Amino acid sequence: MKISRLILFSIILFLAQLSAQSKRAITVDDLWSMKRIGNLQISPDGKLLAFTVTSYDMVNNSGQSDIWTMNSDGSNEKVFIDDEVSVTAPKFSPDGKSLFYSKGGQIWKCNLDGTKHSQVTDIYTGVSGLVFDNSGYGFLFTSEVYPDCSDQRCNKQKDKESEASKLDAMIFTELLYRHWDSWRGDKRSHLFFYNLENNDYTDLTLYSKFDVPTFALGSGNDYSFSPDGREIAFVMNNDNFLATSTNNDIFILNLEEADKVAATPFKKISLSLGSDTQPVYSPDGKYIAYTSMECAGFEADKQRLVLYDRNTKETKVLTKDLDISFGQIVWSKDSKSIYYTAANEIYNSIYNFNIASGENNLIVKERVNSSLVLSPDGNKLYFLQQRTTQPNEIFSVNTDGSNLKQLSSLNAELLSQIEFNEPETFWSIGAEGAKVQSLLIKPPFFDPAKKYPMIFLIHGGPQGHWTDDFHYRWNQQMFASQGYIVVAPNPRGSTGYGQKFTDEITQDWGGKVYTDLMNSYDHAIESFNFIDKQNTFAAGASYGGYMIAWIAGHTDKFNALVCHDGVYDLTSMYGSTEEVWFPEWEFGGAPWENPEHYKYFSPSTYAANFKTPVLVIQGGKDFRVPETQAFQFFTALQKMNVESKFLYFPNENHFVLKPQNAKLWWNTVYDWFNNYMRN
Repeated sequence: MKISRLILFSIILFLAQLSAQSKRAITVDDLWSMKRIGNLQISPDGKLLAFTVTSYDMVNNSGQSDIWTMNSDGSNEKVFIDDEVSVTAPKFSPDGKSLFYSKGGQIWKCNLDGTKHSQVTDIYTGVSGLVFDNSGYGFLFTSEVYPDCSDQRCNKQKDKESEASKLDAMIFTELLYRHWDSWRGDKRSHLFFYNLENNDYTDLTLYSKFDVPTFALGSGNDYSFSPDGREIAFVMNNDNFLATSTNNDIFILNLEEADKVAATPFKKISLSLGSDTQPVYSPDGKYIAYTSMECAGFEADKQRLVLYDRNTKETKVLTKDLDISFGQIVWSKDSKSIYYTAANEIYNSIYNFNIASGENNLIVKERVNSSLVLSPDGNKLYFLQQRTTQPNEIFSVNTDGSNLKQLSSLNAELLSQIEFNEPETFWSIGAEGAKVQSLLIKPPFFDPAKKYPMIFLIHGGPQGHWTDDFHYRWNQQMFASQGYIVVAPNPRGSTGYGQKFTDEITQDWGGKVYTDLMNSYDHAIESFNFIDKQNTFAAGASYGGYMIAWIAGHTDKFNALVCHDGVYDLTSMYGSTEEVWFPEWEFGGAPWENPEHYKYFSPSTYAANFKTPVLVIQGGKDFRVPETQAFQFFTALQKMNVESKFLYFPNENHFVLKPQNAKLWWNTVYDWFNNYMRN
């Protein structure tokens, strides 16, 4: 018997070793071969899930989105609509007989057996963001139109006149003339109601110069119907100087007066001077819940849960004393509580908040969870969950937190071929004694007896955080795959550690946060013998890129650095970025109002100290951190005779989104680090 057990153990050990040897490290092609899930929806009877799946083709440098379905128990996973062009945004009709979806900028529908596909809308300016009235009478949608046009014929005529013009010029009379990666032009996003009974539609924000949904700080829940379908709530910012305003507000409109909307003002129900978003009616129709930031001009303030009583017209902040910033919110079926997501250290957790008692319960703590959908019977939540070792898949959990279950496995076969190590965390002491958490990822086939070089990653935002997620751009496993230890700290400014911790980076970009980061670095190389102290590297994007430039002028701890779309000179950044509220909040006003602050915290001030080799990367269509920031940084590096390289993508924005460009990005970064590896 002893011999049999020994033989059995040997066989198991051999098979485990064989399995490990058959696996490999993740590659760029693997990353872009992953199927990406989005737009999760559930049928009115609770039996069917529909969702979008996007796949990419590296050779053709393109992507394709299809609609998949599966039973709500996870069975019968299949492609439902596989068209020659992308189809997205599935929505079940309220009667449960049809599936509506977006194709070619219009709304289409089909039966739930996949038959009888037909086009619903034929609107020149296009249709997006469908939200159904519960009765199935109609739906809301948004479209980009000229504010002074009252019909589609006018919009088409204006476009033809513009296309026929030989002029190649634009005239601006106000700020926010461009945003993110596009020029705003003369069109604005308006909210429409589409009547399915007569196939007619109404511009609910006719002649408005303001966007619905707002161009920034909004969400997918920024307009909704009351349960009886007679009223809608929506988000709009009607301040006159939008470039410095985060004052998104909640408005309501009686649809029976929609034809008179030009003469009937909307009613504003929100009170905060900060950003108020995602109004959601309670199922019993008594309340509108929404999220609200208190501070004007601050885009990363705590998101409080607010309740508007439709009968008394009273507004109440429910979570003033709860140190959690609310993400997506979903009402319970009985209208007594709200399910929501929120940053929670390295996770994005799921909670339930009781309206009457204020009791706050954690339902799912671990991993990064998003896209909450409540089952029609109110007993189960469906959502997307990801972690560093797995892209988003569909999960379900009972509303009491029991029976957590993975339903989809779209990437299981590919993942089975790849060797990953689960993330670990450690805590270090930052500035003023603060506790700072860092993620640590070991390379595949890790051997504790060996020493490995380290990549030190700095996140953007700066109000963001590294999480246990499968990131398609700054993927921690991709950095580790080349044989590196990855350390990713969450210093001051990071979310998920309380609002005070988040706030303490404001007007202190190179202060306490720099101490937090360097202390995390020191803790890692002193505590983990498997880190090669002679070979450490750092990389960051956006604010992370700022910190790379700051590091270049303040320490020589690293062999080489990578700065992607990073802020370099605060004064010129102020004059060229689009959302002006951001630098005014973060740097204490305009440059002429606080010149010494701008000078002190600009990495450009310390160019004379640059010594460490830097790879600078920039997208030409990045209007958030404009390309001139990279031009200036690279110029200074070259003038100081610092080894440097500039990778420029003229048609990418703040992110690198095209497959072949992403492959070049990764290979260039890998080569850059390898060039400065010391023996």
